Amino acid sequence: MTQARITRAAIHFTGALMAGVLSIGLIGSSTAHAATGATASSAEKKVTAPGQPKFGEQGVAVTALQNAIIANGFSLKGGATGVFNTATRRALRNFQKVVGLKVTGVVDASTTTVLKLAVAPAPETTTTTVAPTTTTTTTLAPSVTILKVIPKRGGHGLSVLKVQGALVQAGITFRGGTDGVFGSSTAEAISVFQKVKGLPVTSTLTPDTVSALGLSVTTTSTIAPSTTTTVAIAPQTTTTVVAEPVAVLPLLAIESLPKRGDKNDATRITQTALVAAGIEIKGGIDGVFGIATTLAVKKYQTVMSLLVTGLVDYATALKLNIVNPPVVSIDVFPVQGLCSFIDSWHAPRESGRLHLGVDIIAPEGQLLYAVADGTISKVTNDGSGKISGNALRLVKADGTYFFYAHMKSFAQGITEGTSVKAGQVIGLLGMTGAGSAHLHFEVHPGGGEAVNPYPVAKAADACGVTAPRVAAVA
Repeated sequence: MTQARITRAAIHFTGALMAGVLSIGLIGSSTAHAATGATASSAEKKVTAPGQPKFGEQGVAVTALQNAIIANGFSLKGGATGVFNTATRRALRNFQKVVGLKVTGVVDASTTTVLKLAVAPAPETTTTTVAPTTTTTTTLAPSVTILKVIPKRGGHGLSVLKVQGALVQAGITFRGGTDGVFGSSTAEAISVFQKVKGLPVTSTLTPDTVSALGLSVTTTSTIAPSTTTTVAIAPQTTTTVVAEPVAVLPLLAIESLPKRGDKNDATRITQTALVAAGIEIKGGIDGVFGIATTLAVKKYQTVMSLLVTGLVDYATALKLNIVNPPVVSIDVFPVQGLCSFIDSWHAPRESGRLHLGVDIIAPEGQLLYAVADGTISKVTNDGSGKISGNALRLVKADGTYFFYAHMKSFAQGITEGTSVKAGQVIGLLGMTGAGSAHLHFEVHPGGGEAVNPYPVAKAADACGVTAPRVAAVA
């Protein structure tokens, strides 16, 4: 009886011991997977979908992922920077949690499908083996990214995306990330890159800048012949890489900029740009311009040192890169506030004429400023039949000129041939040749035909500034 009890006790002890060992083994295995970075990295490699980026990587595939997350209404601090950083992984996990996917923080197959990311096909490779030679060595220079055209300020499309991607690869980040629009943020990023590389800072894609970014408009291959060394030519491999698609926001017209109460695509585009710039919108990207969007616009305007109104005015839209920039930029608004103006381009006038300027309405006697550095090339005095009244032309070094009309008087020393600086007082606003006090302001790029000056004036709008400029009273 005693022997039987001992035997049963031994069996229970042995079973408990084995269960404990199995339990310890399972816990240890789980702990090891959670605490070992190498194991986590290995797991990531197993679940990351083919062609999708991993944490720490950068490039167009990362940008496509970030834009897809943003397009689904999720906030991403810093916007689409092209770098798979901690903020991107956090946003990805948040997306996976909300849509009911397994929260991995990596771009697995299910996440790829839900985000509608393109799955890159396996790279195509062609290998050619060249027989050894005893006379020459041929070396092919590294290939570069080819541009169909060198983009300019105001452009948008694939060439701009390639430039922005090259800037990100070079470690240059900018507001709004890679959006395919060559706006002020891209120009600023180019300036930073040029400064880092010791190039002339122009904010434009000069040939030296294009080359330093590893870009080219033609295929470049360098063949260096040699007649002294016998070397077998290594097999050459040609790889075709399919670039990931990148979402590009459509540009809005000035007259279609959204306003409070709107429920439309223009609001959705604006909200997407705000989120890409790192501004959170409570409720996400829903296409409704309510209090949440107004507060987000105000926050963005505060960060960018813009006039804080909560309205998506032209200056704010320019910073967000959702409108085309004006064909000509001015350094100073031409009229001292308070003032107002609307887009009256090509409005009909008497005798079948069309309006070629913008009428800036302000009290008679307000100061008029030079909008840029230049020379007074023509002065017209008020006289019988003179529609323009007292008027002048201010011409820049590139031939672009600005026409001021209906002035009350000219400032002292302002005559034909006078050189002026931006912000300098050139006269007073009046009503000569007109029935009411206003400045008729025209813009002629390169000295050619007039263009709509409303966007030019709106981009520098200072109608709310009543104090004289410091340069004007110095």
